[in-house]
Amino acid sequence: MNLSDFIENALKEDIGNGDHTSMACVSASEIGEAKILIKEPGIIAGLKVAEAVLKTVDENLIISHIVNDGETVANGDIVLTVKGSSLSILKAERLVLNCLQRMSGVATLTSEYVKLLEPYETKILDTRKTTPGFRLLEKEAVKIGGGNNHRFGLYDMVMIKNNHVDYCGGISQAIIKTKAYLSTNNLNIPIEVESRNLTEVQEILNEGGVNRIMLDNFNYEQTSKAVTLIDGRYETESSGNITKSTIVEYAKCGVDFISVGALTHSYTSLDISLRAIND
Repeated sequence: MNLSDFIENALKEDIGNGDHTSMACVSASEIGEAKILIKEPGIIAGLKVAEAVLKTVDENLIISHIVNDGETVANGDIVLTVKGSSLSILKAERLVLNCLQRMSGVATLTSEYVKLLEPYETKILDTRKTTPGFRLLEKEAVKIGGGNNHRFGLYDMVMIKNNHVDYCGGISQAIIKTKAYLSTNNLNIPIEVESRNLTEVQEILNEGGVNRIMLDNFNYEQTSKAVTLIDGRYETESSGNITKSTIVEYAKCGVDFISVGALTHSYTSLDISLRAIND
């Protein structure tokens, strides 16, 4: 799904057969102006999306950006103004705010994790634990907050997880079958394999031919041993209930990446509102 498809579907969901409240209360010829107002500190994200929503509703709306995506904002800041048909502004209001509030929440949380990792080479990753239909924007917000995207879906990376291994009959079998499948289908996408313990890490190393090894729910000691065992032959990723209070210790173990599902499933939306400007 691209941004245009998302906006089209979201507007259909919200507007249905018409914004009857606005059409009942406001003249079709009314010209108005509104501002997007920040009500708590954070990282703003989604202004480009907000503009796309407004222009989809009414290409004649005049939009002025006061700040840019990724900037720090504070309570009382105005980040964008829009002028034009009052009916159009009202029609777009909810979708604009939904996108801004949620994307800014993701970006703000991501930036907090990123700052913790500043002294280290380890990079923060998101996951596929996203809101259905909103993944495109949540993952974009992660990047705005300074993080990195893991695979977008099931199609752009092979990730051999525990269930795949168990269904397949073992790690070696899963890797062998995966490489054959990719070759047969002429697919050039990376392979990551999830490991549950050091024995499985060694099995992956014995088979080889992968791009990254995930250390799933390893403790600090196990993670350090795994990084030493892998010895730079493949990228390493720590995952599994890693929080702001534990992420630094995992980074100290020397892993290349740490994936955190909380970035897109446990964020708090930033408090943002749209207010009419009355001269």
